[in-house]
Amino acid sequence: MQQSDGLSRSLKGRHIQLIALGGTIGVGLFLGSANAIHKAGPGLLLSYAIGGIAIFFIMRALGELLTYRPVAGSFASYAEEFVGPLAGFITGWSYWFMWVVTAMAELTAIGVYVRFWSPDTPQWLPGLIALGILYGTNMLAVRVYGELEFWFALLKVVTIVVLIGSGLAVIFFHIGALGATASFSNLWSHQGFLPGGILGVLLTLQIVMFAYQGVELIGVTAGEAENPEVNLPRATNSIIFRILLFYIGALAVIMALVPWDQLDPNMSPFVMMFDRIGVPGAANIINVVVITAAASSCNGGIFSTGRMLYSLGLQRQAPRMFGQLSPRHIPAAGIHVSAAVMLIGTVLNYFVPKQVFTWVTSISLVGTLWVWIIIMYSHMKYRSAVAEGRVKGVSFKMPGWPFVNWAVMVFLLIVAAMFWLDPDTRVALYIAPFWFALLCVAYYLGVRRQ
Repeated sequence: MQQSDGLSRSLKGRHIQLIALGGTIGVGLFLGSANAIHKAGPGLLLSYAIGGIAIFFIMRALGELLTYRPVAGSFASYAEEFVGPLAGFITGWSYWFMWVVTAMAELTAIGVYVRFWSPDTPQWLPGLIALGILYGTNMLAVRVYGELEFWFALLKVVTIVVLIGSGLAVIFFHIGALGATASFSNLWSHQGFLPGGILGVLLTLQIVMFAYQGVELIGVTAGEAENPEVNLPRATNSIIFRILLFYIGALAVIMALVPWDQLDPNMSPFVMMFDRIGVPGAANIINVVVITAAASSCNGGIFSTGRMLYSLGLQRQAPRMFGQLSPRHIPAAGIHVSAAVMLIGTVLNYFVPKQVFTWVTSISLVGTLWVWIIIMYSHMKYRSAVAEGRVKGVSFKMPGWPFVNWAVMVFLLIVAAMFWLDPDTRVALYIAPFWFALLCVAYYLGVRRQ
């Protein structure tokens, strides 16, 4: 089945659910949570809850807009329609840039994980091989991408469910080596629930919001979703609660099994937990899972960047070649260019392997925060247009408009301000003004003149 702009509506409900879930559950949870636990202790659960509430309203706002008009490049299209052409241009290109940089981070993670088995392997090589494979699968029919992402995401979900289930068995039935000391009281009996105070919670918001990055992938699938009026709202609601369960549930069980101050900030807490519980080959199993998680996120990055460039090409906000589809109804030009730019990650892994991951994750989150803010602002303008009778309303509404919109946008700006407190993430605040200035110049000299 095709839609009017040529994309094939081949993604089923299960594909959409797992694509968004897979894009969100990645290295931020499996690896990044170790350092976050070290900074905030059990207070990290509060960080995830606060961030999760913001994500809930962002996704409800996006879900309402998607129900109103399900198109590829959704939030860029809504920004152009309800805020203005410049906002649409900046949003589309910023989302493209964000996912290109995120893919570099995931390719870096793959290189790091492979070296667990083969320390002599250059860090850049596994990422280069993974990029080649994922690029090839994205050049096939969209349903092939959907199936691959479905199984990628399913493996991550099963891993988390097994961890939560086995952890609860140890806590309630006191079995295994951890049974004697495992208890939910560990969440508050070691220097309290907030050992780092409120500052510790604030300092982890950047890590938390990076972990949630990718949930908005539902918006990119809108142009290729089967029966979007039903599947998109359903996916929006269910994914929010699943993510909160997986993140908060998994981390609560981990810190109940082993007190937070006994966890290694340089080691994935998932590896440690499976190893302590007594799962044979725990480190190898989790290493496979985290490589899959990174590949899944990179896969989503290639998919979304190709669709975003396609949308920009249709709107004359990018070279016209990006608005063309291959015989398989794939935005091939956008995928070619995006994958080529992702190769910069290979170069960075060659020259600065130790710094590259922190740099690129911080830079990518700036783009994500912009997109989330523009979703909330576009939604606010959309609801105003509905109230004035200029556009149609839908039954799937975000509660709390417009006060929630303003509250979430202020929260996201606070998260951005937290970048300044860490010298390693401060680089993002240096690059962001140049990026937005470049886009403004490109718009006024190119797109607007055209």
